[in-house]
Amino acid sequence: MPKFAANLTWMFHEFPFLDRFEAARELGFEAVECQFPYQWGRQDLAERLGTSGLRQIMFNMPPGNADSGEYGLAGLPGRANEFQDSVGNALEYADALDCPMLHMLAGIVPSDRSREDCLDTLIENLNWAAEACARSGVTVLVEPINTFERPGYLISTTVEARQAMEQIRCDNVAMQFDFHNAQLMEGNLTAVLESNFPLVRHMQIAGVPGRTPPDKGEINYPYVFALVDELGYEGWIGCEFRCGEPTVDGLGWAGMFGIGEG
Repeated sequence: MPKFAANLTWMFHEFPFLDRFEAARELGFEAVECQFPYQWGRQDLAERLGTSGLRQIMFNMPPGNADSGEYGLAGLPGRANEFQDSVGNALEYADALDCPMLHMLAGIVPSDRSREDCLDTLIENLNWAAEACARSGVTVLVEPINTFERPGYLISTTVEARQAMEQIRCDNVAMQFDFHNAQLMEGNLTAVLESNFPLVRHMQIAGVPGRTPPDKGEINYPYVFALVDELGYEGWIGCEFRCGEPTVDGLGWAGMFGIGEG
């Protein structure tokens, strides 16, 4: 049976962020993920995590200058020192939260750089990050992100993610497979998942279009969940979708998994 992690960035907006841990636990979640935890203190987060009895599964490495439109540093030429500092910061949070996986954002190709230059930079930085994270027992995740929501994102398909991962020296690099992104960029979800499954260590779900709860939209998630079980997936599936308020109203699909009833 699939295991679901609440994404505290996308869900529980009716609560301040630090209160979302307990709110997730009350609705039956046993694990959480989020995008960027860095505006809160590591110990404050660890305390809320511990009190709730939840596990922190994943969060993103810092995005760079989000105010100027950046969404990741790994593929940005000339920013190696900043990238390495950001990995160190992420690892400090991962250590405090006992978090086993970090998503490394590839970044958006700058207007004055070629995609080839950015890919070369990505490989160099991913190798460095993988070695640094391996020393802490942390897996680095690479996620293809759709270019409808993130125009110019460097890694937007599973083929591109796989090509990058094949050039990495360490074995602690894996794919983060978001069904929402895969449907938008590639479709043919069964074949795409099956062909990449050996590389997948984390999954995320959302309806298409609109990043809705999974019982809305064009993806047949009951079929997807059965396929995930059939493939023998043992990891977590992050709920990275908009629920509205209250969050429980977007969890009607999850009752059969023991989630959403409070």
